[in-house]
Amino acid sequence: MTRNILRSYYAATVVFLLLDYVFGLNIRLAFLDDSVGLKISYYAFCLTCFALMVWRPTWTVLIGAFESLLTLIAIIMHMALRVMVITDQSIESGHGYVTMPEIINFLLAGGVAYVAWARGIRELSN
Repeated sequence: MTRNILRSYYAATVVFLLLDYVFGLNIRLAFLDDSVGLKISYYAFCLTCFALMVWRPTWTVLIGAFESLLTLIAIIMHMALRVMVITDQSIESGHGYVTMPEIINFLLAGGVAYVAWARGIRELSN
């Protein structure tokens, strides 16, 4: 069951990619909006994870746990930097503060990543 959900989630990367680049609705990687190169690399990494899951189904839980841990670290670090490092330019311009899409992304992607990581660790320890 968990493996099918994980594979479906990574297969949905194509949908997230289309939503982001065609409709401008970035649900999965709002924390990387400022860095287009990293965002494209991350989408490619997620698609690679999906390809590995299809190629080696027994690795699905391990891949999901690893990618979820990377997502959690990236989201937490990004949010921490955005909240703790305020520059004079961001105060003067009013830009640079945490935006609502970033908060929604933090809650949505962070929640999914945490659940996937916790379930993956639980399955791997059995």
